[in-house]
Amino acid sequence: MNNNQKCKKGKVFLVGAGPGDPGLLTVKALKVIKSADIILYDKLVGEEIIKMLKDLNKKIIYVGKKSKENGMIRQNEIHTLIRKFVDEGKTIARLKGGDPFVFGRGGVEAEFLSKEGIDFEVIPGVSSINSVPTYAGIPLTHPEFSSSILVVTGRDDIDAWSKAPLHGTIVILMGRDTIQELCNRLIKAGRDPLTPVAVIESGTTERQKVIRGDLLTISETVKETNMNGPVLIVVGDVVKLSEVIDHHV
Repeated sequence: MNNNQKCKKGKVFLVGAGPGDPGLLTVKALKVIKSADIILYDKLVGEEIIKMLKDLNKKIIYVGKKSKENGMIRQNEIHTLIRKFVDEGKTIARLKGGDPFVFGRGGVEAEFLSKEGIDFEVIPGVSSINSVPTYAGIPLTHPEFSSSILVVTGRDDIDAWSKAPLHGTIVILMGRDTIQELCNRLIKAGRDPLTPVAVIESGTTERQKVIRGDLLTISETVKETNMNGPVLIVVGDVVKLSEVIDHHV
C-alpha cells in the first residue's frame, strides 16, 4: 500500500431506504448503495431490500438496535465502527429505514460525523409517515377532514403531545404569506419568541435558499429576502443543527 492510499479517508452516506418496498428507493440512494464499499443497515430496512443488498456481494453489516437496548451505547458502537471504516478509506452507505432525519437518529450521526471532520452526505428517503398510509389508501390531509399532521412515537408520554406547539418541531407548508401571523399566534400561545425558525425556498433543487431567524424576526427577514418559490417553514430548536449539517445535505 502506498502513502496516498494510507492517507485516503473514506466517506459516509446517510441513506434513506424508504418504508420497505424496493421500488421506493430513490435513484440517488440506489446509486450510492451500488457504489459503496460497505453497507451498515438498520432494523427497519425492508426484507426485500436486505435481500437485494446480499445479492450485490458487498460487505453488509447489521447495526440495528433492540427495543430494550440502551440506545446511546449502541449508537456509540456504531460511531466507532464508522470511524474504523472511514480510517481505512472505505465508502460507507449507512442505510436507514424511511428517511434518515425522521425518527432515525440521522441527526445524531450527522452531528458525530461533522464534529469528527468526516466527509458525509445525506440522501433523503421516502418516509413511512406518508407512504404507508398512502399505500393503504389513506390521505393524511383532506380539505374536508384534516389540515394538520401530528407525528409522534409510541414511546412518548401522551402528555407530551399536547405540548408539541410549545416544545416540539413544527413544519409548515404554504406559510410564506401568513408567516407573521403564524409567528405571532405561536408566541401568544406560549412559544418562546426566540425559538429558531428556518424558511426554505425551492427545497432540494439547485435554487434552494435557506434563511434563519426566530419567531420575532423571521417574518421581516422573509419580506426583505423577497422569496418567490415554494416555501417550507420549520419551527423549533432542531433548526440550530442546520448550521452544522446544512452543507452536507
